[in-house]
Amino acid sequence: MRIISGEARGRKLKEPQGLDTRPTTDKVKESLFNIIQFELEGRRVLDLFAGTGQLGLEALSRGAEHCTFVDMRREATALVKENIRLCRFEDRARVAQEEALSFLCACREKFDVIFLDPPYNSGLLEKSLEQLTRFDILREHGIIVCESGTDWSAPAMTPPYEMGREYRYGQIKLTVCRRAGSVNR
Repeated sequence: MRIISGEARGRKLKEPQGLDTRPTTDKVKESLFNIIQFELEGRRVLDLFAGTGQLGLEALSRGAEHCTFVDMRREATALVKENIRLCRFEDRARVAQEEALSFLCACREKFDVIFLDPPYNSGLLEKSLEQLTRFDILREHGIIVCESGTDWSAPAMTPPYEMGREYRYGQIKLTVCRRAGSVNR
């Protein structure tokens, strides 16, 4: 597992022991960042089910201003902190050891890009999308990238949120959702 592009390109990231974390493959990660490549520069990012932190770290490497990493497992947040240090992004990152839905309920911050990659078939993806839209923590023209198994279908979204495209990579699906703004970009 490594940073693919940008300022920290080529840096190897620490990986978890055991099977509690399912890191996004390099192929899917590269495709994801090709999809959102023009959405990152100077933006605020939320990596909600951070695991190793590789999605948020890749975003920082590609020019995101700041990333908040959230995971409820102590081992995961320790790993994210170590990977942040390896990439030298301490001044642009914050790590919260907290349950994702609780974090969303208490969040007073707005983000431009949100990564949602919870355990597949856990119901957390639907619940997270519901909380995100209810508490409206995505800025105008912001995007949410959901990683899921191919059998997952996104729930209907209410305006100003809308479903975007879906991309399939073997047994993995990326779904991009957007928040409309008052002026089109």
